[in-house]
Amino acid sequence: MRIFQNFGLYPAYVRRLNKLAALASSFSQRMQVFYSDSFGACHLLKPVIDGHRDAFFTTGDDAITQQLWAKEQGLPAKTPLDQILLNQIEHHKAEVFYNLDPVRYGNEFIMRLPGTVKRSIAWRAAPSGNADFGAYDLLVCNFPSILDGYRGRGWRAEYLTPAHDPAMDSYAANTDRPIDVLFVGGYSRHHRKRAEVLEAVSELRSEFRIEYHLDQSRLTRLAESPLGRVLLMGEHKRPKGIRAVSRPPVFGRDLYHAISHSKIVLNGAVDMAGSDRGNMRCWEAMGCAALMVSDAGNYPEGMISGTSMMTYDGARSAAISIRGILNDKAKLGEIARAGNEMIRSRYSKQAQWERFTNLI
Repeated sequence: MRIFQNFGLYPAYVRRLNKLAALASSFSQRMQVFYSDSFGACHLLKPVIDGHRDAFFTTGDDAITQQLWAKEQGLPAKTPLDQILLNQIEHHKAEVFYNLDPVRYGNEFIMRLPGTVKRSIAWRAAPSGNADFGAYDLLVCNFPSILDGYRGRGWRAEYLTPAHDPAMDSYAANTDRPIDVLFVGGYSRHHRKRAEVLEAVSELRSEFRIEYHLDQSRLTRLAESPLGRVLLMGEHKRPKGIRAVSRPPVFGRDLYHAISHSKIVLNGAVDMAGSDRGNMRCWEAMGCAALMVSDAGNYPEGMISGTSMMTYDGARSAAISIRGILNDKAKLGEIARAGNEMIRSRYSKQAQWERFTNLI
């Protein structure tokens, strides 16, 4: 089976990739830099990870990457990104197109796929408004309520999860973990529950080492700048406690490194899929053998509070639970190890690939 996997990148990560790949002069060199950094690797299928000749992977919205390939193939310099992606699919003679960026490459794009493509699959794990993905043969993600919404629109939708990245194993082995609580993610006052939890846990900073690697909004950055003070934008600033523990955002191997030096990874869903849980941080935290402390809800199989992770019911509950488990190092270590063992076995790359092939 010849499979083609397309992946979308965050603008913040593109800036990182440009720095890491500054000396890359070919498509393959730039992609090798991307693979080495392990960004989003929980979503990469096993044949892609293994470098199988029947698998092709690209980041279709990354202009530099795509233009390198286009230049190597003799395409005109101003070839649009969607046309480059179509040419890549045709060049690979792909039979399966697996797209993790369906908002950008939706129905109109699917209608233009080469005749070699027999199945089109899209991963979409977020509400999509009025977006129409009906041209895809299958939609997948690991949030049952979102899948039910797709089925309600008459689309075929099935459950598929991220998988453990084997590159995490060397990070999981680290036992020197000076950071007591780590949070990595976005901060916005619009995500009220998460913001309340982050503020409550930041108050533990006098007792423990707390670090938040936050990807701030433009409005927050402006509000906390000298110009923001002049414009009286104080209501958009982060609370004092959160600012005190804030660090720059981290991605890829830097994220793995930060988790591997942390005892606890604090997680919190945003208002996206009701009570369903299972964001990428679950796989990353447990994959690097930190104890994940997250908000209560319906988690994927094996993610059990008190056994492989811990949950909280609200901001005060999160702070109390974290203080308690940090003072019980034996139990903290036991749950963290159980979480790591569970994620490596139940959510392996082989299991993900078998599930994917069964679905198509």
